Amino acid sequence: MEAMAPEHAPETSDGTITIIVADDHRVVREGLRMVLSSEEDMEVIGEASDADEARRRVSGLKPAALVLDLNMPGTPSLEMIPALREACPETAVVVLTMHNDPAFAREAFNQGARGYLVKNSASDELVDAVRKVVAGGTYINPELGARVATEPSGPPGGLTPREAEILGLIALGHTNPEIAEKLFVSVRTVETHRTAIHRKLGTTNRAELVHFAHEHHLVDDPS
Repeated sequence: MEAMAPEHAPETSDGTITIIVADDHRVVREGLRMVLSSEEDMEVIGEASDADEARRRVSGLKPAALVLDLNMPGTPSLEMIPALREACPETAVVVLTMHNDPAFAREAFNQGARGYLVKNSASDELVDAVRKVVAGGTYINPELGARVATEPSGPPGGLTPREAEILGLIALGHTNPEIAEKLFVSVRTVETHRTAIHRKLGTTNRAELVHFAHEHHLVDDPS
């Protein structure tokens, strides 16, 4: 991981909101840094390329906010949120992800996140979300929030969030090895999840899985 800004006190005398951005894509981190640091009341003081590094950075820098991607190498970001909160309870976690599934949003908030946005959100929405959570509030993308309020709790068909994620990738045409590489798991793990998905949904082939995924909005926009 490239050198970051030197560690220093996260709070400034002029009330600047200090932020760490965590995403495994350098170009995304650079874009987030530009967007957030262009605000007069915000400063990006560190970056991380995986959830474990994010926890270490949060523990050392104690920022006002952490902008966290869900799909990164190492420990799953959702599972790391409680440890992040323990490392620095004052740090508000804002999830910024491609996942527009209400199940992931619910789980993120259950784990301790204060905000949840999808990556096709406008930059000013992210800025507003950071300000709101740092002030003690919560934020969720409005369209996704409406689905959280109206759709049944949890993924459809009794699927776990991970199974729903894998099903969405299957529907996008990814093979088991491609899914394993994308999620940083073994091919055998993907095969096990796929068997469980078929059993829970009563499906027998890929076409039926694709139909179910589209019908229940489990397919994320790959862009």
